[in-house]
Amino acid sequence: MWCYPPANLAISNREVHLWRANLDLSTQEVEKLATYLSDDELARASRFYFDRDRRRFVVGRGRLRQILAGYVQRKPAALEFVYTEKGKPSLKDRGNYGQLVFNLSHSQELVVYAVSCDRAIGIDLEYLRSLPDAEKLAQRFFSPQEAAIINSLPPENRQLAFFYAWTSKEAYLKATGEGITKLTDVEVSVSLTAPAMLLSIDGSRSLVNRWSLQRLTPAPNYVATLAVEGSDWELNYFQLFF
Repeated sequence: MWCYPPANLAISNREVHLWRANLDLSTQEVEKLATYLSDDELARASRFYFDRDRRRFVVGRGRLRQILAGYVQRKPAALEFVYTEKGKPSLKDRGNYGQLVFNLSHSQELVVYAVSCDRAIGIDLEYLRSLPDAEKLAQRFFSPQEAAIINSLPPENRQLAFFYAWTSKEAYLKATGEGITKLTDVEVSVSLTAPAMLLSIDGSRSLVNRWSLQRLTPAPNYVATLAVEGSDWELNYFQLFF
């Protein structure tokens, strides 16, 4: 399913491209990617306390620049980003793509990127780790119906259901540019067997018709959800190697 990207990257408004990459690289590879970063990105990297987190930030941003540069036919270091008030980035110059849209998420040593054209998109990735307080977190951040469904599941399934629901909510909120404070305003399917879907947004069931969700397993022990505006799109999977 995951393949090398084509030499000449192109994307239509009917496509979504999903990329994955490893964040833990050699020192030489990290230093190479650091040369792509802007001064403000390097300043952000320097604020991380742990070296591992600093290196992963550099790799994550450097990879993003590599990917986007392929679409707009620019050098990675030449790309400029602009940000919304809530910090969502977009390219200042999209080349031939008037509405090249992207989003990324990382967890542990893995990072995933989603790219689309002319449609909003969001992705959230989580490493499947032990979460003893999943039920309490669900009661705090989820709707009463969502929390009740999670609590009704066998104990061994509750954490996976929580991560499915969490990534679904986060993916949608990242696509719209909203923050985590809106988690309780979005209701999603929690079932482990049914497809991912939005059930209501701000109490409205009509608004969900604009969106589609897709659950993903980018690597063993990881789950992710992709949120895309509209439903008439197809997904392509790319593996990014150095």
